[in-house]
Amino acid sequence: MPKTQPPASAAADEPKSTSPAVGRAVRILDLVARNARPLSPADLARETGLPKSSLHGLCETLIQLRLLQRTGNGALAMGPHVMTWANAFLAHTNILQEFYVAWQESGLFTMETITLSVLDGRDVVYIACQNGTRPLDVTFRNGMRMPAPYTATGKAMLSTLPDDEVRMLLLDAPWPQPLTRRSVPNIDALMPELAHCRVGGFSIDDAQVRDGMHCFGAAVFDASSQQRAVAGLAVSFLEVDLDRPGKVAEIGRDIRALADQLSARLGAPVHPERRASA
Repeated sequence: MPKTQPPASAAADEPKSTSPAVGRAVRILDLVARNARPLSPADLARETGLPKSSLHGLCETLIQLRLLQRTGNGALAMGPHVMTWANAFLAHTNILQEFYVAWQESGLFTMETITLSVLDGRDVVYIACQNGTRPLDVTFRNGMRMPAPYTATGKAMLSTLPDDEVRMLLLDAPWPQPLTRRSVPNIDALMPELAHCRVGGFSIDDAQVRDGMHCFGAAVFDASSQQRAVAGLAVSFLEVDLDRPGKVAEIGRDIRALADQLSARLGAPVHPERRASA
């Protein structure tokens, strides 16, 4: 009987390894982890293309190691031992340290002001600020708070939440006092900006925080929260520096690339839909 070949997509996803059994085990774990529901042995056989005997042996070993577990109907779900590794990874991950390493390694925005912030209710709180050599009319500092709807990082992080959750969060109290005449005036005006960020992969604060200053933001993810942002990155420019055709799109691609690099260092897979449009 000819040997069963795995589907092309499965074979492409299989990690390159000198130990085929380890590579196949990782492929099984990845498949189970990516699915919202437990997978049956038939599902795994179809997705991996592995012979049933090999698949059964690998799954039994993973169950014994508590990396997989059986549900009531015999399907397979992630086992509790994976949390030991996940917690150990997160315990040794420092987002501030990784931010500076990612920025320095990227070679991007060497003269511009770069900020890292987190969402705290309706505000963003800046946790890292690398003020650049290009002059701005504002100096960012650690601990500074700004209304999330007006900032590039706030828009980027809010865009990773469902619309109804954004409305609940921001309509729980009066709309924040505008910072400039261009500050987004209400939730209905904000929602199209969030939709644009989801499509393009980056957000724009077009002088909504400070007159004459434009900021470009992108969401940052980690291993534990691959759909909701854990932080936001932003870079700031003076409006007069954005007069070259294509400059805005170029900055958007670069801030998205830097956020992707930081996310990868934090353990998050980078999904194509998060990359900025060309």
